[in-house]
Amino acid sequence: VLGSVNPVEEIVAAARQGAHPDCKILLDACQSVPHMPTSFPDLGVDFAVCSGHKMCAPTGIGFLWGKPEVLEAMPPFMGGGEMIQDVYQTHSTFAKPPGKFEAGTPAICEAIGLGEACDYLAEIGMGRVEEFEHEIGAYMYRELVEKIEGIEIYGPSPDQAPRAALAAFNVEGLHATDVSMILDQYGIAVRSGHHCTQPLHQYLGINASARASLYLYNTKEEVDQFVSKLSETIEFFRGG
Repeated sequence: VLGSVNPVEEIVAAARQGAHPDCKILLDACQSVPHMPTSFPDLGVDFAVCSGHKMCAPTGIGFLWGKPEVLEAMPPFMGGGEMIQDVYQTHSTFAKPPGKFEAGTPAICEAIGLGEACDYLAEIGMGRVEEFEHEIGAYMYRELVEKIEGIEIYGPSPDQAPRAALAAFNVEGLHATDVSMILDQYGIAVRSGHHCTQPLHQYLGINASARASLYLYNTKEEVDQFVSKLSETIEFFRGG
């Protein structure tokens, strides 16, 4: 929502200092893996999760990464084919991770699609993806600030810190859902609501926001179109 790039290593180190040694840290990496080079071992987390549909893969699939020693020590949570090693009358033994956590028939088509998406992004280079997103994200931020009167964009400006290629915003006097509804009629896809962050919206003192998000397939011309249609949307509501 804020476009912030959080210092995960510092946050993990601080959490470790005050936590019980047995506590595990799970990182929600859905907003980082598709957008920048990421190394989970370097970040110091025990688990990390990512969803496929945010990185050019099909819906309905993602992945859980875990430290090998942590996965090895964990019992399986589901029984079924392929997760068993040997079965006896008195006990069973299980496959090595990740096999012991993948019981039954997997989502084969989705898994193939996720693998292709990973290969596609790797071929482009995540460093190039990150560089492009910083550039086009900063362009969108500047265009909105300079050309849309009464807009408030949440989070740091690109001049203050590296920023994700998105802008959550409100326009003075207009509800975010109304703005997004008219933009949709123009063929501009933005999201409105809480974006799974109700406590943040409560802290900001707002009941909703609209969010425009960019990815590697977007262009500056599309940003220009978005800004132009947002201006027309505002004029529509204000009777301009």
